[in-house]
Amino acid sequence: MKHDDQLKLQAFLDGELPAREAAEVQTWLERDTDGQALLAEFRHTNAALAGHESGLQLPESREFFWSKIEREINRTPVRHTPTRQFTWLSRLRRQLVPLSGIATVTVIFSVVALHSLGGAGRGDEMELTSQDMGAYTYRDQANKMTVVWFYDRSTAPEAADETTVLPDPQ
Repeated sequence: MKHDDQLKLQAFLDGELPAREAAEVQTWLERDTDGQALLAEFRHTNAALAGHESGLQLPESREFFWSKIEREINRTPVRHTPTRQFTWLSRLRRQLVPLSGIATVTVIFSVVALHSLGGAGRGDEMELTSQDMGAYTYRDQANKMTVVWFYDRSTAPEAADETTVLPDPQ
């Protein structure tokens, strides 16, 4: 049963419907057994509640009671808190604090990324700055060893001037 039908049935029981709508509900109830059962339940609930309602009696009238509350509200002074004025410095600070946090995270991320990509701190690579020198590199993974041959480019590559053996950093 729809919620609107339940409300209409409750209004029918309370006598709040106009005569035409009350007649429609009466004909609807003659055909619908669910509506009859719900009307019976509403009647039993009203009967159970009817004897247990206690009326609260105030020592004064309702208007006098609420006027006392209104007088008390008006008697209490209203404290106005001063509104905080935002200066240009406070507005700048509100914007710079998040930006400085973002900048810090960006710098840390960049340092970690450069370090993990093999920037500074790796000892297994070198760069020759002289145009006259050349180098051959041999890495032996089994013995964990790297051999670098330096040679003078003006002579044959077979005639190496210096041989340096470096331990592999792995």
